[in-house]
Amino acid sequence: MRDHGKGGALTEVTFYILLSLYLPRHGYAIMQFIEEQTGGRLVLGAGTLYGALAALEKKGWIAVCSSAGRKKEYGITDLGREVAKQELKRLRELERTAADIMSPDKKRL
Repeated sequence: MRDHGKGGALTEVTFYILLSLYLPRHGYAIMQFIEEQTGGRLVLGAGTLYGALAALEKKGWIAVCSSAGRKKEYGITDLGREVAKQELKRLRELERTAADIMSPDKKRL
């Protein structure tokens, strides 16, 4: 997973996982959330998801909230919220720059 918490871009999957965990969810609910929010454009397999969850937990961006047997519920941490906020800021800057450049009012060569 090529995510950079300090000024760099998150992968789209990582950003969606962080967003999904603003409410505690277990793995299958995270997969459903992402599929629903993207209109089916992103569909995660279990291996991809659980590998990402392990990496995000190791970074301290998410944590296990509860565990019942093999079923774990994850939630976003304060650090994860800050990372998500910074990514949203980056995406908004990107959108503003692109909209400005692509504006029909701009002179073209």
